[in-house]
Amino acid sequence: MSHSLKFGDDLAARLSAGVASYALSTPVRAVFEPTRGSAEAAFARKVAMYLCHVAFELSLTRVAGAFRRDRSTVAQACHYVEDRREDPAFDLWITGLEEMLRDAPAPSRKFLEVEAGP
Repeated sequence: MSHSLKFGDDLAARLSAGVASYALSTPVRAVFEPTRGSAEAAFARKVAMYLCHVAFELSLTRVAGAFRRDRSTVAQACHYVEDRREDPAFDLWITGLEEMLRDAPAPSRKFLEVEAGP
């Protein structure tokens, strides 16, 4: 299997980033900035990368490609979030976000309506 960016990886990253951004009241565009950005944006990015890895079962390499980061950056983010799970309140919060993403329906164009032009 190739580790190049797949369309599904991009969708998983965008959904993970959207959930993390919403949960942390951080603009989603900040999660995808090429630079570290603010502490809030960096934390939201760590959460988003962790969620993408755990909820969608993507390898660290695939998550790195989807977020346009180095694999070691994703590994550090995942370790950071795992360490934070020692706090029961944080663990409950991140578990809720994971479950939300796991319960999301798979992408499908089946229900896409395209209106015909005039």
